[in-house]
Amino acid sequence: MLATYRPIFSLLRGTAFLLVASGLHGLLLPLRGQAEGFSTASLGLMGTAWAGGFVAGCIFAPRIVRRAGHVRAFGTFAASGAIVALLTGLIISETVWILLRVCTGFVMAGAFMVIESWLNEKATNESRGTVFGMYMMVTYASIMAGQMIVAAGDVRSASLFMITGIFFCLSLIPTAVSSASHPKPLQNVSLDLKGLYANSPVAAAACLLIGIANGAWGTLGAVYGARIGISTAQIALMMSLVVVAGAAMQMPAGRISDRTDRRYVLAGAAVGAAVFAIALFLFQPRSGTFVIVFTAAYGAFAYTLYSIAVAHANDHAASEDFVKVSSGLLMLYGFGTMIGPLLAAGLMARMRPESLFLATALAHL
Repeated sequence: MLATYRPIFSLLRGTAFLLVASGLHGLLLPLRGQAEGFSTASLGLMGTAWAGGFVAGCIFAPRIVRRAGHVRAFGTFAASGAIVALLTGLIISETVWILLRVCTGFVMAGAFMVIESWLNEKATNESRGTVFGMYMMVTYASIMAGQMIVAAGDVRSASLFMITGIFFCLSLIPTAVSSASHPKPLQNVSLDLKGLYANSPVAAAACLLIGIANGAWGTLGAVYGARIGISTAQIALMMSLVVVAGAAMQMPAGRISDRTDRRYVLAGAAVGAAVFAIALFLFQPRSGTFVIVFTAAYGAFAYTLYSIAVAHANDHAASEDFVKVSSGLLMLYGFGTMIGPLLAAGLMARMRPESLFLATALAHL
């Protein structure tokens, strides 16, 4: 059995380092920007810029992979991520950071394409569930580890930017020295909005709206924590537990959706996320413990929605269209993450920090 999974161990090690770097950098930038006095609008634009780069990466990165091969392309993406991380530590500027976040989004889209196409080819029908279960465990654990590193450092120093660069570089080593065979070249991905909507109107609308909510939270959650006065360690724990709670609810929500109409589960989880978001908006808690508990409960509902929406779309798609449908929904999600940070930043600037949850609640409702 070990021999079955040995070909993906190097890739998973590289993935772990990559996502530690991504989780660390994604939390570090808004916290450092907040400390530097960056405007809420500029912090929101960083999230939108990342999403824009990610969508562009979904469209153009396959050309790089086809030309260079998976291993060299992954090394290029990882090295580019390290360069961007170090530049954000060298140049403290709102405008520069926004432009560099576009590059990071592009890099991460390309890296995910390499990782997931590699895993798909190495997995069989008998092992696919286990392989992708291992992949999701590595993903969530690594993002959480990267976010918790922030709690151990000083966001005002350059050291955390350097550590981010180190982890990006570490991510290319396991795949570079691996002797495992490489997967087949990627195929072009085209966005067919009309076809996606015809296949599943619910999933198409849901992925866009889920992107709005998750983009708002992922970009400005740390800013919310800083502005209500909780500590950096509590902010890191809050951001991490939202992801962990979502991961913990994946299996129960998936099993329920397998036994009933997935639209009911989508609606129920969306209402649950909206309820906790509205509670945070109305009660304006300032206790770190209270905030962490309620945001974790929010994440348990909010971070189960995307996988259920994708499953619902694939229920109605032909088997030869699975990749096209999933890729198209990912792009719609990316478009949503471009809108969410701008919406939330506007509300937070005009009202109060908790207006972040007003933005997510509107999307979920």
